[in-house]
Amino acid sequence: MDDLGPVAWPPAPIKTERLVLHEPEARDRAAFIELLASPDVHTYLGGPRPRAELERELPEVPEQWPGSFVVDLDGAMIGQILLRRATEHRRPAAVGKVDLGYMFLPRAWGFGYAAEACAAALDWLEDVLPGEPVVLATQTANAASMRLAAKLGFTEVERFRAWDADQWLGLRSPESLFD
Repeated sequence: MDDLGPVAWPPAPIKTERLVLHEPEARDRAAFIELLASPDVHTYLGGPRPRAELERELPEVPEQWPGSFVVDLDGAMIGQILLRRATEHRRPAAVGKVDLGYMFLPRAWGFGYAAEACAAALDWLEDVLPGEPVVLATQTANAASMRLAAKLGFTEVERFRAWDADQWLGLRSPESLFD
């Protein structure tokens, strides 16, 4: 994955009705460890990382690069959104496009936070890179992620098999926002 090109980083915090998206800070480190070590979060992401390893290896300010947003609810991190250019991808249809990724702590599931935060991040991307197509890949078994992709306006490009699981690749093109 590569950066987002000419985008100025970090942006001002993005505020929604309930959330704030901002660049990762040192205060988010414990929540990043919780997120990356959670077996529930990583059910469809290849499994969690060992907490002790994360404690040793995670920098003081984790995931600090263009396109990495912390999702904050009432002053506490509940998730992460990543917007990264897919310079390499298992699927040729995704190469060169911005790839949307997200992870939320289990206590934040079921409240619409992922949809709210992802929509805000995609709106921000449209402002800074107008017309940029975005891809999203998820396991077909991840019903919640499949629902979120549809809600955000992603349409199926293809299905494929990778990491011993059936995968789905969706595209959200600027034209689809106005259909």
